[in-house]
Amino acid sequence: MWFVWERDREEINWFTEFFLIALSHDNILNYLNTNFQMMQHHGYSLTELDNMMPWEREIYIKLLLQHLEEEREREKARAQRARSR
Repeated sequence: MWFVWERDREEINWFTEFFLIALSHDNILNYLNTNFQMMQHHGYSLTELDNMMPWEREIYIKLLLQHLEEEREREKARAQRARSR
C-alpha cells in the first residue's frame, strides 16, 4: 500500500511541476483579464474556463486569436473594396 501512495505522490509532483513550467509565461493579471474578455466578448462562462485544462485553454485562446485576425483581414479587404468603388 505504501508503494502505491508513493508512486501516486510522485506522479502528482510531476504533473504540478509540468504545469508550473508550462504556464510560467502567464501571470494572474493576464489570466483574469483573459477570462474577463472571453466571458464578456466571446460567450464563455467562468465555469467553462475554470474547467479547462491549462493546455486546452491555451489552444482555445490561440484559435480565438487566429479567428479574430482573420476577421480583421476580411474587414480590411471589405473597406478597401468599398473605397475603390
